[in-house]
Amino acid sequence: MTATTDRGFLRAALGHPAFIAGLVLSAFFVLLALVSFLWTPFDPTQLDIPQKLQPPSLEHWFGTDHFGRDMFSMIMVGARVSIAVAFVAVGVGMVLGVPLGLYAAAHRGSLIDEVVMRGNDLVFAFPSLLLAIMITAVFGPGAINAIIAIGVFNIPVFARLARGAALSLWTRDYVLAARVAGKGKARISLEHILPNIGNLLIVQGTIQFSLAILAEAALAYVGLGAQPPLPSWGRMLADAQTLISLAPHMALFPGFAIIITVLGLNLMGDGLRDLFDPKLRRDRT
Repeated sequence: MTATTDRGFLRAALGHPAFIAGLVLSAFFVLLALVSFLWTPFDPTQLDIPQKLQPPSLEHWFGTDHFGRDMFSMIMVGARVSIAVAFVAVGVGMVLGVPLGLYAAAHRGSLIDEVVMRGNDLVFAFPSLLLAIMITAVFGPGAINAIIAIGVFNIPVFARLARGAALSLWTRDYVLAARVAGKGKARISLEHILPNIGNLLIVQGTIQFSLAILAEAALAYVGLGAQPPLPSWGRMLADAQTLISLAPHMALFPGFAIIITVLGLNLMGDGLRDLFDPKLRRDRT
């Protein structure tokens, strides 16, 4: 993009309330996750039974859980776990899925294209959460297996998106000119197709990121995600379900953390979709 287009995009982004709200909410939890590497108010793994089930106070901002652990510290570390799992899982899906989709589009109608698309259909035939539970149940609970389980479902999502977007570009004049110039399909996909579908991939990546956080929380809730003593938002909700009448803060704060993070990512994704819309981009220029 030119400098004028860049300024137009920045001006439009600053004037988009949904995008700004989503960016602020998402950045807040990313900041919490980063700060947790260096500092937390208390050790989130330290048990302090005499202080159990304390309500929110100046000492414990979000109260304590049934083991006396500081809830705010656990929320901070839980943000690190959820964001790390979601980021790697979506990255795996994008790194493996996009090349598959581009290759299938470049060889439309071939056996490879058919295998890729039928493989996508096979994965989509299973509900994503059920597939993740099945994988983690087979290979064992843990953050690494949760990443694999969530990443497996993201592969066909990005493969199908990349293929569908790339197919419409293979008939464009600049692609035909590149083929006449002697460029191979792989080089055309890398130099001409991928840059022009990057906006779609970014928007979809934001949406899949929020879905991955929900999936990680669901796996942790049933005991198949990150294992103790590492805090996780989903496991915090599972611990709170039998104590919600005695200590509602145990469920409210991790629940709000999940809701606000997912809301922020969805708002940011909707904002990016509007900002990357070709019609709006022409209006800005």
